[in-house]
Amino acid sequence: MNSLTAILKASPLLARALPFVVFLLLTSCQGSLGPESHFWVYLAKCLVGAWMIWVTWPLVSEMRWRISFEALFAGTLVFMIWVALDVQYPKLSQPDDSWNLPDHFDNAPAMYWFFAGVRIAGSTLLVPMLEEVFYRSFLYRYILAPNWMFTAHNSFAVKPFLITSIIFGFTHQHWLAGIACGIIYQLLVIRTNRIGDAITAHAVTNLLLGLWVITQGFGYAEKEQWHFW
Repeated sequence: MNSLTAILKASPLLARALPFVVFLLLTSCQGSLGPESHFWVYLAKCLVGAWMIWVTWPLVSEMRWRISFEALFAGTLVFMIWVALDVQYPKLSQPDDSWNLPDHFDNAPAMYWFFAGVRIAGSTLLVPMLEEVFYRSFLYRYILAPNWMFTAHNSFAVKPFLITSIIFGFTHQHWLAGIACGIIYQLLVIRTNRIGDAITAHAVTNLLLGLWVITQGFGYAEKEQWHFW
């Protein structure tokens, strides 16, 4: 661990990119060992992600939550856009109901609520920190300027703004909503000059989306929403 900390301390790029890349690689392993491994790998991924955040926390000063009206508003707005854009348009893959908890744990309510809690906690507490540091702190500034580490977060240029938002969008099945999401979070960072506001906004979006999925997932709604996960 000391050697990893030393490597990350010596490389600001790795400190901001490696945790996200590891998290992404583990995401690709979900379901690879059978349908229910989707849930267990997600749990393992969250534990690894939490450890990576703990290691990089002293090294990445902008990885700090900031509560503001703008962040709460942006997070809620993105949630509404995400749900509103659940319409027919070409997606990057077929609708994925692998997180349809009743299909797997209909007769095991404890497991149902355990993994629902893990999913909401992971997407609310871990994903925003990993993704916002990678996209908004590293990638945006890396495209913007050679001396990206010394570039203010509120610096604006069309090229990194569009590229970062598009890449962020296309890492999601619902890419259209993802691009809109990336644009709003980036505008928030440019307005506040802080990554922490985007972390909070992202957390609000994912928390609301998780609660939406769960409350619509009991079979009483006209259309269950597991594909959002």
